[in-house]
Amino acid sequence: MSVAHKVALVTGAAQGIGRGLSEILLKHGAKVLLTDVNQAAGDKTLAELTAKYDQSRVAFVQCDITKQEQLETAFATAKSQLGGIDIVVNNAGIGDEGDRWENTVDVNLKGTVKATKMAIDNLRKDRGGKGGVIVNMASMAGLNPNPCGPVYCATKAAIIMFSQCWGMNPDVTGNGVRINILAPAFVDTDLVKQQLQKGKDVIRPDIAAMMVERVGIMPVEQVAEALLELVTDESKHNAVLKISASTGKSYQ
Repeated sequence: MSVAHKVALVTGAAQGIGRGLSEILLKHGAKVLLTDVNQAAGDKTLAELTAKYDQSRVAFVQCDITKQEQLETAFATAKSQLGGIDIVVNNAGIGDEGDRWENTVDVNLKGTVKATKMAIDNLRKDRGGKGGVIVNMASMAGLNPNPCGPVYCATKAAIIMFSQCWGMNPDVTGNGVRINILAPAFVDTDLVKQQLQKGKDVIRPDIAAMMVERVGIMPVEQVAEALLELVTDESKHNAVLKISASTGKSYQ
């Protein structure tokens, strides 16, 4: 599957991994709707990407993925401004383990569930879609226990199982929709840096630092290349692609 002339919607796209995922799709000819809860960061990223690419190929919508109506607006904008939807990348996520831990469940799990269900409804051919591919952002933390992030790990493990259950559904596979899961280890982002700092929202940053030293930290570009593989290789469906600085890529 070539991404050229396809339309992608990427959540959490204003910075970090989401921006990297968006840019690799743009580099290969896709149109991309950037969505993010952070309006200022989204506007800045939009300006920078439109300076590099045709402005008709990239747009931004502020979107809190926990809000159904904001998700609906984002999907409608992808259709009205960019011409449709072929690729949905559910990347938005946070890692609060403190008093606001429920926000981590709301964004990572509930938000991904909402966005995935909406993506399926928009892509499946029996409901007017053209088919396409959904990639949900999980984590190696959803496969391997991590004492620094029990809530985060639980949400990422749930994303893997949720995605694979939908991937087995004949209403999905029979209507031209593929679902894949990307599970990176530590990536050079603000979220990882947050886990290495002491604070009430972080559990045992000393252990996190030891884990990072052992596993290593990947550049965002390495994760972006893995995304491109899951999108373009049409043999990949219900696949969990694991990736880390120390071991490279492997499938679950």
